[in-house]
Amino acid sequence: MQISMPVDDKVINQLKIYDMVEITGKIFTGRDAVLPKIVKCIEDGTCEERGIHLTGGAVFHTAVSPAGIGPTSSNKVDIEGSIPVLSEAGIKMHIGKGSLKKETTEALNKYNSIFLVTPPSTAFLTASIKSKRVVAFPEEGMEALHEIEVENFPAIVAIAHGESIYDK
Repeated sequence: MQISMPVDDKVINQLKIYDMVEITGKIFTGRDAVLPKIVKCIEDGTCEERGIHLTGGAVFHTAVSPAGIGPTSSNKVDIEGSIPVLSEAGIKMHIGKGSLKKETTEALNKYNSIFLVTPPSTAFLTASIKSKRVVAFPEEGMEALHEIEVENFPAIVAIAHGESIYDK
């Protein structure tokens, strides 16, 4: 299924685990260093003034380096801990790798968000990037909050509507 960003509930409601998707449009990147800062700006109500618009968005759990992009483990404490807050704030798709806790699956379901996994192939994923820019927290270097514009970015739905491929 082709998904254009930003995404809405209608599209999310159509997806089920094991669906293969290709994402086109702007998505955020973030991992251990920046995601707790995004959670703080959500709690402080300062995301919009920083140019961080989360509604209908996606977050890919990666850094952006000159070598390219590739998924990091989404079940790291600072990454997985951000998923419920980001979902409540409007993020609809979290992209990374690895299984997530039952509580995280329940939070995704509550906020009608999903978790997707990507192939761990940096060259393959990097080829889908059309542009990139630092949105916030430039002091984090390659782990700053980036916005990348992608075309036909591949992913597989791993958690949707309370179901997980890791529970099968």
